[in-house]
Amino acid sequence: MTTSAIPSADRSDFRNVLRSGTLVGLITGVGVVAFVAISRILPAGAVRDVLEGILVLAGGVAVSLIPGQRAVSRTVEGVAGAAAIGLWGTVVFMIFDIVLLRPFKAYPWTWDAIGGGSTWWYLPIWWMLGTFLAWMGGLLTAARNARGAASLTQLAMPVVIGAVVLTAAGKLAGCPVPLAALTGAGYTVTLAALALFYNARQA
Repeated sequence: MTTSAIPSADRSDFRNVLRSGTLVGLITGVGVVAFVAISRILPAGAVRDVLEGILVLAGGVAVSLIPGQRAVSRTVEGVAGAAAIGLWGTVVFMIFDIVLLRPFKAYPWTWDAIGGGSTWWYLPIWWMLGTFLAWMGGLLTAARNARGAASLTQLAMPVVIGAVVLTAAGKLAGCPVPLAALTGAGYTVTLAALALFYNARQA
């Protein structure tokens, strides 16, 4: 006889939010370091584009679906917990970024030039994006858990497939956007669409 290791109630307690958000933030930091390394070591071309796209997908899964899994999102409480985990994860990454990435000039000057030379322009955007992704991931997790506990792989697979399809469609349409950015946009759109679709079915 076996028992489920998944708690039967949402986990939005402060300690879990901090612990889980820290994990998400550190995973994000490692992913960004890997992305920067690939962009600097490998020459421009298909291999680098594909590897960067894979990293974006992996990062998308981490920041959007791990919070819902860690909060065991089933109700509004769990969805809110997932969003809080996502927000704290962005704060942890901000510290990682300021302490480790900025001093080593990890980003090209054009990154700061977008914000008129400011190194802080993207942080509020990242706080909002990270929280939004975790919120959508929490919604998707809650809707799927209502039909039976869903693993991270089961949740991620349709989102990743949708992102790949949208990315390929964008490239075939001649969208003049780097593959990594196109992949991130495709992932975000797919995640939000699936989260809203499954929740509409639950209503």
